[in-house]
Order: sequence, then C-alpha cells, then structure tokens
Amino acid sequence: MRNEVTVVLGQRKLLARVGPGLMHAFIFWGFIVLAPEIVIAMIGIVDRRATLPWLGHQGWYAALVDAFCVLVLGGVLGGLWIRKVQRPRRFEGSHLRDADLILALIAMIVLSLLLWHAARIGLGLGEWPRSWSPVSHVLSGLFGHDEATRVLERAFVWTHIGTILAFLAYLPYSKHLHIATAAVNVWFGRTRARGRLEPLRFEPAEGEREEDLRFGAGTASDLTWKQVLDTFSCTECGRCQDACPAFATGKSLSPKLVIMGLREAVFAGGRAGGGGDGGAGSALVPDAVPTESVWDCVTCGACVQACPVSIEHVDHIIDLRRHLVMVESSFPAEAEPMLRDVERASNPWGHAQAARAEWAASLGVHVLAPGEPAPEYLYWVGCASSFDERAKRTAQATARLLARAGVEFAILGPRESCTGDPARRIGNEYVFQALAEQNVETLNEAGVRKIVANCPHCFNTLANEYPDFGGDYEVIHHSALLARLVRDGRLALPAPGAIDVTYHDSCYLARHNDVLDAPRELVAAVGKPVEMARSRRQTFCCGAGGAHMWMEERGSQINTERVREAAATGAQTLAVACPFCTVMLDDGVQASGDDLRVVDLATLLVEAVESPAAQRSS
Repeated sequence: MRNEVTVVLGQRKLLARVGPGLMHAFIFWGFIVLAPEIVIAMIGIVDRRATLPWLGHQGWYAALVDAFCVLVLGGVLGGLWIRKVQRPRRFEGSHLRDADLILALIAMIVLSLLLWHAARIGLGLGEWPRSWSPVSHVLSGLFGHDEATRVLERAFVWTHIGTILAFLAYLPYSKHLHIATAAVNVWFGRTRARGRLEPLRFEPAEGEREEDLRFGAGTASDLTWKQVLDTFSCTECGRCQDACPAFATGKSLSPKLVIMGLREAVFAGGRAGGGGDGGAGSALVPDAVPTESVWDCVTCGACVQACPVSIEHVDHIIDLRRHLVMVESSFPAEAEPMLRDVERASNPWGHAQAARAEWAASLGVHVLAPGEPAPEYLYWVGCASSFDERAKRTAQATARLLARAGVEFAILGPRESCTGDPARRIGNEYVFQALAEQNVETLNEAGVRKIVANCPHCFNTLANEYPDFGGDYEVIHHSALLARLVRDGRLALPAPGAIDVTYHDSCYLARHNDVLDAPRELVAAVGKPVEMARSRRQTFCCGAGGAHMWMEERGSQINTERVREAAATGAQTLAVACPFCTVMLDDGVQASGDDLRVVDLATLLVEAVESPAAQRSS
C-alpha cells in the first residue's frame, strides 16, 4: 500500500527528475481530478442544466478543474518540448508517434472541457462565480448568449466525450496501456528482497505434468503472469536505459527495448491465437530480444531502481538466460570454464577445495570440523577471498580484526562451496540449487545461526535466496559488523587520517540490500570521505555482476568508467567492500593509469588499528 501512495499517487520515482516528473505528474493528477467531469459531461449531453449531486455544485471543485486543466496543458507542452526540442537519448527506440498522438488526444480532452465550460457560462449555465473558475470565465468572453453558442456548447461536450471514448479505445493498442496496468503492477511489485531471484522447480507438483514445468523463458507462453504484466506496464520512458551501465558504455542492451520486445512477442502470441510461428511459439531470443543484449546485463538492478512502474527487468533477463543455458546449451564460450569449474571443483576458480583455507594458515583461524557446533559467527569467506590473491587480503584483514575484537568465529574451510551465485546469474539454475542444498545441509548440521560475509554476492545469496532451500540465518556483511565493533569500542582507532577516501557502493550491497551507512562509518573512521557523483542506491556498477567476472566485455569497459568517476573526486584511495569490485576496479585503475589505491574497507581498518598511533592510544 505504501508504494501505491508514494510511487503511484505521489509519483515519487518520476519526480526524481523534476522537469519530466512534474510534466507527467500534472497530467496524471489532472486526470484524477478531472475524472468526475467525464460523468458530468455525460449527464450534460442528456440535460445541459443537470450535473452531479453535491460535487457538481462545489465551487472549490470548479477551481480545481480550472487549475488542473491549465496544469495538464502545461504538462502536454512540456512533454512536446522534451520530445521535440530536447530529444534525450532515453527515448531512442520508443514509439514517439504514438506518444505524440496520445499528447494530442489529452490536449483535445482538456481544451474541449474548458471550452464547454466557457460556452455554458456564455449561456448563463455556469453554477459558480468568476472567483472559482477564472480561466473558464475568461474564455467565456469568446461566446455570446445566442444560438451559435448553443450549437458550440453541444459540439464541445460531444467532442469531449468522443475524444475520451477514442482515447479509451486506442489505449490497449498503445504504449499508454500502462495507464490501466501500472498501478496493478506496482501493487504486485517485489515485496521480498530486491536481490532475490524466484527459484525454478525441477520436479512437478502433485497433479502437475512434467511438460508443464518451465525452465526459464523461451517463448511468450513461458512468461509468468507478472512478467506479462510488466510488459504491459512499460511507459517507454527510458529511465531504465539511462541508468543501465551496459547501455552507458555502448553495449547493445537497453532494458527498455528488452521489455518492449517481450511485449511485442506477447501481443504477437495473442494475435496468433496463443501459438504458431508468429505467436507464442516463436523464440524470444533472438526474435524479440537480441542475443547480445541478454548477455550484456550485469544484474546490477539500476533499471529496476529507476523504473517508475516497478518492472523487474533483471528477472526477465535471467529467465531468458535460463532457457538459453539449460534448454539450448547456449552461452558465451568464455563462461564455459567457470561453469565447468563450479560443477567440478565447487568454485569458479577451479582450485582444489583443500586449498580454501590456505589464506588463513598463519593466522590461527579456527576451521570448523564435521560434527563440531558453530561458534557465535560463521565467517563465510567466499571463493574470491579464498583463491584470488588480491581478495585474500580482505579475508586476512577481516579475520585479524574479528580476533582482535574478541569475536568468536570459525570458517568451514574445505567444506565451504561456492554459494552458486555465478551459476544462477548466468542462468544455470540447476547447478545453483545443487550447491544451495549442499551448503544449507552443511550449515544446518553445524547449527549455524549467524554468518558474516565479506562478499556482497555471497551475502545476498545466503540472506535472500537460501531461505527458499531451508537456510534461515542472520547474515551480516563484514562492513556492518566491523562498524558495530568500532562503535562499541572493541576496535581502538587513532584519529582519522588526512587522506581523501572515496567509497564505491557495490550494487549487491547498496542497491539490492540497502547496506549504505556502515561502510561510510568505516571510511570516516580512517580518512576524509569524498562521495562520487553516483553513490548509495544510485551507484554505478563495477562490471562484475551477472557472472561478468568470467565473461569478456565488448566495447568500452564498465570498470574504467567507474574508475574515471572515482578519480574525478580527487581522492587518493578508492575503498570497496566487495572482492569482485576489488578485482574489477583495480584492473580499471591499471588500464587507465590513474594514481588510485583500490583497497577493501577491512584492509584500511586493520592498517589503522595496527598502526603505531593506535597502539599508543590503546
């Protein structure tokens, strides 16, 4: 209900861009205010002296009608200015002629209403004094009290009603179908965690046929009812496209065009009677959505964050990937080693599981033995921090800090497997579920209740997706736990240094899971925070999500674009809270030649805690 009030009625997401937001809000709010006038006009066709009981005699309502007629016309002119003069890139691919026709119909509806009111006043039929309806009274000067005005009054009211009926008849065939579906789509929008994907079922339920199971979306008939509703709700505003890091760096992916392509496939299926070569049976990829677009997505969720009508673009793209991977065995060749290693070695690096705890050999970290009960915290290290040399420093720093603060924790060592995030995001749901069930069994046998994770992808999977498989744990990101330890005085710190530090928000931490303040507390504890232009939930991806850590990127690199933003702050240090971001942004710094140090928050904190100044103050 809150979303209905803030997103639908309050137009919150649209008003994030004040100019276009006000333009749309004036039209939207205007139609709510003017809706009773449709009934009044219909009554007026039968009897020009009759009106709605009570409301039709209220002066304040007449004032609202006059005001919103002007505001709606202003909104129409604003829309035309944006489309015809400014012509922003986000409208590329949208049905602009359709939008022009809709704006013309809206203008006709409002103008005919104002002129009808003015003609009535000219005939002496106006119920209110000039102070309540000044615009209509000014326009009434165009009309006399004569037969011509009586004819025009009839013409205006019929034009008003006729245009409304034409508008309603055209609506289902235009992009403005969202007028009927958007509020419903917002109502049924995601109520669980934003980073969660809906699991597939591989076994038929009781009474269900095996052929009824869906393995992603291959044709329009495979789309879920919510996905179909998403396609009907698209306004073609292009905000998702503007926010997309893949589109911003010249890739073929436009989240808007993906949804529009799927909508055309749904409509084609309806026209073909639900099947046939041109209908629901035609392949969504590449017939409706280009193959390259499916693999360009980094699942950052920026499109979903920006969408004013709660379309879940990432879920659509993952379902397209699921069909390609599991049904057609079609995926980028460079991703094959990752998928093979996840299945064979339980980690995408392909290293032996026995090597998982080698990073901790000199730190005295306790490795939980089979049958041994878990301590207060289970530290989920993750594959990157176990095997990647740059990311290992994060695990070592985190372990040293937890030990220094007196936190009881252990790791699973060789018994920790990949959470399955890369497999799931690339579309191999079957492998993900096998790993999820294995890890949940291990965690539950150990009686794990609290988990600390330094990888946002592991954090998201453990916290938001493992509950679907019987794994209910309190999962905390290492930045949040470390910030709490600093606040509680369990980690002694010197005064913050003079070095400028800019913090990069990981998509899976900030946008998907709202972990925003704790990392900034740590930055402020060790240096001088400097924010990038795009930060917090509006962050710009590092380019690793959606299994892109293991895929080649075409064209301009997302990570170098993010490094450019970081360098523009003038900071000397680029702080991160994700091992994937560590690798991607460090690569970006090396490629760009910028003088930036990319370092995890835990490493920054351990350097401060173990500094001579901290030792003297403790």
